[in-house]
Formats: sequence, structure tokens, C-alpha cells
Amino acid sequence: MLVLGIVLLSLSRLGLVLWHYDRVFATGKVAEILLQGIRADLIVLCLWASIPVLLVPLFANRFLQHSWFKFTYLWSLAGLIGLLFIELASPAFILQYDVRPNRLFIEYLKYPKEVLSTLWYGFRLPFLAGFLLTALFGFALALLLKLPFVKLRVWSIKHTIVLWPLAVFLVFAGVRSTTDHRPANPALFAITGDSMVNSLVISSGYSVLYALYSMKHEARSTEMYGKLSTEDMLQYGLDWPWLKTYRFTHPDYPTLHFQTVTKKREKPLNVVIVLQESLGATFVQSLGGEPVTPQLEQLKTQGMWFQNLYATGTRSVRGIEAVVAGFSPTPAQSVVKLSNSQQNFTTLASVLKSNGYHTQFIYGGEAHFDNMRSFFTGNGIDDIVDISQIKNPAFVGSWGASDEDLFNTAHQKLNALHQEGKPFFSLIFTSSNHEPFEFPDDRITLHEQPKNTANNAVKYADWAMGNFFEKAKQSDYWQDTVFLIVADHDNRVYGNNLIPVEKFRIPGLILGADITPEVVETLSSQIDLAPTLLSLAGVSSCHTMTGRDLTLDKTSPGRALLQFENYFALMQPDSLTILKPNEETVIAHYDEPTKRLELLDRQASAVQYKKALAQVQLPSYLYRERKNSSQVACLLH
Repeated sequence: MLVLGIVLLSLSRLGLVLWHYDRVFATGKVAEILLQGIRADLIVLCLWASIPVLLVPLFANRFLQHSWFKFTYLWSLAGLIGLLFIELASPAFILQYDVRPNRLFIEYLKYPKEVLSTLWYGFRLPFLAGFLLTALFGFALALLLKLPFVKLRVWSIKHTIVLWPLAVFLVFAGVRSTTDHRPANPALFAITGDSMVNSLVISSGYSVLYALYSMKHEARSTEMYGKLSTEDMLQYGLDWPWLKTYRFTHPDYPTLHFQTVTKKREKPLNVVIVLQESLGATFVQSLGGEPVTPQLEQLKTQGMWFQNLYATGTRSVRGIEAVVAGFSPTPAQSVVKLSNSQQNFTTLASVLKSNGYHTQFIYGGEAHFDNMRSFFTGNGIDDIVDISQIKNPAFVGSWGASDEDLFNTAHQKLNALHQEGKPFFSLIFTSSNHEPFEFPDDRITLHEQPKNTANNAVKYADWAMGNFFEKAKQSDYWQDTVFLIVADHDNRVYGNNLIPVEKFRIPGLILGADITPEVVETLSSQIDLAPTLLSLAGVSSCHTMTGRDLTLDKTSPGRALLQFENYFALMQPDSLTILKPNEETVIAHYDEPTKRLELLDRQASAVQYKKALAQVQLPSYLYRERKNSSQVACLLH
């Protein structure tokens, strides 16, 4: 098994290296990648071998000899076929995410309907080819493992006593793979500045198994970067100019404060968020002479346009936690999915609900996806509207009703809420711009052929949104409502940078009511949007969100928080401080015009390290200790 496994995984790695040879060659470490890959392969193969090796004293005897060899054969075959299947799935996954299969490979298994539909309509050929090749190569592995020319027999008791401890030592030495204080992990094999190339060093099976292991330790996931005392964490975590005007005085809730709005209103405005699926800033420009977001191009001159806004992550749930909960990212799963945040967790909805708002979530798919229904209903959302309540949809794809159906339903709901005379909050989450990019015919002039591409899907999503805003401007609720258009993340996060910073930049626009058109050049994060909306809506409130109210302070240098795989970056105008698991902190400079991230040849200062670590440790601490509650009253107003 060990020999076949090394051959199988090395051939797969060699094929992936040749496929991306330009990026691998640019690192100058081709030989090191292939050799370190064998070391990484031994880790996962020895881990799989450890079970039968540990069982040798109990079952490897002449009485159970037949059953023992049958078990070890089937165990070895199952391990090799599992590794083979994940390796064959890797090219399609890399095309989508620019990295080997990781925790996403596991998380999406919870949603077989959406995943199978996406695979069938978007990746049918690699999907079928993967199963066929797994069956063919799996049959070959089954023949090779049988070793018909060897007469199998168990060790004698004497040989077992002498050799078994050595076998155990060798197997666990292979798993540990180092004599350092900490055992080897994927971060040890991050030997280049290109995150995709780094992922080629380890096998996909190792990547997925490590993701499973990491998910069991998410409560303290930030400790992979180091530890700060609670006092230092709070000092550095809250040390931003825009937070200096607030008083953090609650003894049990360190980020709780009272936010006073910059614009007082006799009647607070309604708040509507249009969360656009996968609409990166790269789409909001001219592509081939024709813009794919002409409606957004027109709208952005009518409101508060965020020129330098960055997403916190690369998943929809990461965008939701940042935009709706104002919560910073960590290497753990998004709080949308974690158990301690399913009730009484501060969100924009819970803050507005406590101020008399009716709150609503509208989605074209099934609201249970990514645990959204549970998170929202437990944290301030009164009304969930998903595909089951969209009447006579014009088009239904793999991810639900089309965006035009979504927006038509939203317009009807907003009109009805406005007639009730009660302020409302509505989160509208689109889905048409999602693989496999399905949308109705005859709505737009296609940007390119074939039809089902990201650019065409974005153009359709933009068209549907434009129609919605045309209706909204003619409605009674327009003058009483502040709207936010923002992306959850970009579509495919890839690039040859350690962190593909250019794929984190997203569009953001606040418009409606009496919003004055302007361009906000300040470096901003998704977590800044909720406090800014509260201020523009005229809702002074008590909450635990630490984002920046950009109506209060537009001049201080900004920051963005980026979580990519196991890397966390604090982005500031002059530098990025990148935290890597169990490694030294990296200081980098990002050049926006060239989209180039340059790793600087100098160590992070103690202040830089603590500042970055505090930004990722603070949200983990608030979640773990349940100090982000929406049910606590401010001591001071």
C-alpha cells in the first residue's frame, strides 16, 4: 500500500505540476516541491497504515490469519481508492477554487441536491470521467495489492514482540515527519509565495483529512498563529481611530458600546441590503469593450460608492457574517454555521429589531442552505422568504429561482411592509451568478459565447437588479429607505500570490432616500458596512460590532481583514501583515495597479504582529466566550 500510494500520489502531483508548470517554474522550486510532496504523502499513508499496525498484537495470529489478511487487504484498497478519487477530483476543484480540495470539499457534502445539480450541469464531463477513472484504476489497484506470488503468513510471537514496536515507531515517525516540537502540518509545506503551488505539495487526501481535523478544534483555531493575553488582545484589537469616540465599559462584554448616529432623523429609514452572489470588483469594469454591469455603473453615481472595499473571505457565509453581523473573520467556520452563534448573536437584524423594525430575509433558493435559516431566525430575522414562497417563478435553476423572480418577490414584499407603516429591514440574497450560471433566455444580449459563463451570469444578475431599482425608485418606499448593494465575495479566488488580494476587492454602494452621491476612497472592510448603515438610517443603538462608521470618519487610514485558507492578513494602506500557521509573520506590500503582492525581506515588528493577531483573536474570543450577545443592555448611553 505504501509503495503504490507513493507512486499514485507522485504521478498525480507530477501531472498537476506539468499542468501549472508556468506558475510552478516561476517559484524556482520544482524539485523541492516534488521531493517534499513524497514526504507529505508518507504522512497520510502512514496515518492510514497506523490502524492495522496497532492491531497487529490482537489479530495477527495463526487463528485469525485468514480474516486478518482479508482485513488488511480491504483496508489498504479502501485507502488507495479514496486517495485516488480525491486526486481525480482535484483538477476540477482547482479550476474553481485555485487550490486543492480542502474543507469546502467536506462542507458541500451537506447539500447533495445543490452540489449534484451543479456538478451535472457545470462539470458533467469531469464528474463522469472521475467516477469512470476511479473504477478503472481502482480495479488495477485491487489486482496489484493481491500479491499472488507471495505466500502470506503471520509473524511468530517472538518476531511480533521484537519487530512490532519498531513498526509502530516507523509508522508514527512517518506521520509526525519531523523532530521539531510540533508535528508536520500543511503549513510546513508552504514553501513558495503562491498558495496554489503550495497546495500541490501535499496530496488532496491529506488536505481534506487535515481540514476534518481542524474543524474539531475550531473554538481555539486562532491559536495556530500564536497567543495574546486578553488585555493585549483588547488593547490592540480596539486600537483604531474610529473607535476612540466610543466607551467600552461593560465588564463582561468588552466590545459593547453605544453608537450615536451622525445624522439624526425624525423617523428612521428602512434598511435593505442586496447581497450579490460572487460579484467581485473585477466584473465592475469594461470587459472586451462592453461592461457586464451597466446597471451598477449607472447606479454608482447616485449614491455612496466604496472604491476600496474588501471582502473578509471567499465564501457566502463569510460575507454574511461580515455584512449582516459586522463580525470579523477567523480560520474557523463562519459563525453562520457554528453552534454558539445560533441564538442571541449580535446582527444588524437583531439591532434593528430591538429598535422596532420588522426584519426579513429573501432568497431564491432553499433558506436552509449553509445553515442560513437557523442563523437568521435565531438572530433577529422575523420572516424567511425562500423558493417555497416565490409564486410562479419564470425560471428555476440548480440554485433556485432566478434573480428576476427574487427581485419581483422582494418588490412586492417591500411594498406590503411599507403599507404597514412600520420600519423594516430586508436582506435580499441573489444566486443566479453561481456555477453552473443558469438564467433564462432572451433577457440580455450575451457578453460572450457559450451562454453559461460567469460574465453572462453577472450581466443577467445586473439586469435583474437594475429592473428592481427602476421599480423601487417609482415606489412609495424609496424615499424612506437606504439600500446597500454589496458582493458576498468574488467568483473564483485564484492567483499566484500567497493571498490573492485582488480577488478580495468587491463593489459596494449605498443609495436611496437622501443619500448624497460621493466616492469613498478609504480602504474599507465588509465589517464597516453595518455601522455605516445604522448611522445613515438614523438608528442610534447599543451593539458589539467593531466596524467603522464611515459617515463619522472618512479621513483616518483604513484597514481590511482577509482570511484565505489558513492565512490571515491585516491589510493597511502601506502594508499587509500576513499570519501563517506556526510560522513567522510575513510582511508584504500590495500594488493595486499591477495586482502584485511583494513579500518583503524583513521581519514583522512586535507591534505589527500583535496588531494583526489581535484582529483575528478578538472575534474568536468573543464567539468562544459568548461575549457577542444581542441581549445585553448598554450601561451608558
